[in-house]
Amino acid sequence: MDIEISTPALLFPAISLLLLAYTNRFLTTGQLIRALSSQARKDGIREFKGQIANLKKRLELTKWMQFFGVVSILLCTISMFCLFLGFNDVGKKIFGLSLITMCISLAISLWEVYISSNALNLELKDLTDKCN
Repeated sequence: MDIEISTPALLFPAISLLLLAYTNRFLTTGQLIRALSSQARKDGIREFKGQIANLKKRLELTKWMQFFGVVSILLCTISMFCLFLGFNDVGKKIFGLSLITMCISLAISLWEVYISSNALNLELKDLTDKCN
């Protein structure tokens, strides 16, 4: 299969939007951590241990999502450069690696969304229990 230099370029808008979404998730997690920290100073830390562990895990996953997303766009750029220089076989292989790293990033993102929704469900359960 032959690919042109424009083929890897098709990923640039998708990767850029994905990294923007990852950054927003990171900022949201950071806000949650700051709010939890402030509340823990007032109310004591014991009741927040589960939330703290959850936020640490989400922060770690977000870091790796961003890492693999950036590696993907870097490999995509290197692939385009190789194709530009006429190294088609090398360019195709690097483009394949770019797709693999993007898949890893998306899989980690899926994992983080799963953890986030479980945490929100726990909060809703606690809220429902307090209302009854």
